[in-house]
Amino acid sequence: MGGRARITALAVVLALAVLPFAASPAAGADKPSVRLSRSEAGTGGSITVTGTGWRPKALLMMLICGQSVPSRGVVGGTNSCANADGRAVTTDAKGGFRRELPVAEPPEPCPCVVHVATVTGEKAQADAIFMVAGHSVEPLPEEESGARLSVLTDTRLDGSSGLLTSFGSPPARTLVFTVGNVGTAAVKDPVFQVGTSHGVFAPRWEEQQWRGTIAPGRRAKIELPVELAAGAHGDYTVSLKYGGKMLAEHPWGVGRPWGVTLFWIMLAVVVPAAVFRVAMAGVDRLRPRRTAGRGSRHRGLRLPELTRRTPRPSRSAASVSPTNPTPTPPPSRDPARTLPWFTPDSDPGIPAAGQLSAPHEDSPTTPTRKGNT
Repeated sequence: MGGRARITALAVVLALAVLPFAASPAAGADKPSVRLSRSEAGTGGSITVTGTGWRPKALLMMLICGQSVPSRGVVGGTNSCANADGRAVTTDAKGGFRRELPVAEPPEPCPCVVHVATVTGEKAQADAIFMVAGHSVEPLPEEESGARLSVLTDTRLDGSSGLLTSFGSPPARTLVFTVGNVGTAAVKDPVFQVGTSHGVFAPRWEEQQWRGTIAPGRRAKIELPVELAAGAHGDYTVSLKYGGKMLAEHPWGVGRPWGVTLFWIMLAVVVPAAVFRVAMAGVDRLRPRRTAGRGSRHRGLRLPELTRRTPRPSRSAASVSPTNPTPTPPPSRDPARTLPWFTPDSDPGIPAAGQLSAPHEDSPTTPTRKGNT
């Protein structure tokens, strides 16, 4: 029994010794971390930043920030970082990355860190201690005693885009979060700083005051309005600060205002069509009108009608003479050579039966003046 007891005790000791080493990789995999190839470098050089435990296919931003330590984070927000010399990197399918970062002096003195944080999606960040050679070093500012606020819940943006937003109206939301007073004094009418940034650009801050009092150890739900510029679209980040300390960041994806695009397309189609119609109306007004000529009243009278309506001369006794018993046929009239301005009633033709061609009572072409009998 003594041997079995010793074996059991030895197995338990081995299990307890191996357990921390077995659990540490899993714990480290859940929390994002970064490592530096060098802990100190001068301006103009570069360091290699390696990260593990991040969300797969996540967009990250790497910055060198002053007045920061990993335990307190970036105290002054990204305003204390070398934003112009930052680098963006995307993690691989396993949540890792490797990227070179140029060394630049931050606007605030050291102690400094290499700050890595997500740009979009769920927020996550990690810091690594770094020293910029030749840069001034000053101690961190003391933490304020008394009233201190801390965000207790994740922030969210309430609201939705309306029809006017699709036509370029400024997108607006309400930033909702819960803060707790972890200090020893009450906070009355706190003033928060709300910033909005597009992509990797620095945020634009705006001060907003919340009316109310938060006693020590108490919490309060805060709602602050957030509004972007007209026509804004793309990936934005809403940041929250209080007392110079960054409290939270929240992503905001704004859709493209397709109504503005539709309006310009319609304008490009309707305006040219309207101009064309106005131009055609002006052309119709300025175009000269055709006037009737002198012979227009005889234009409808055709040569075949003249030939049909012209009376043929009859045989006359004058055409038979004693010397020439054979009657002489009257000269033929060429219908094509008939003058158009002579009507059948006024045509000076050969007299028929000893009568003149003037209108006569016996003329078949003279209308009867008497009424019906």
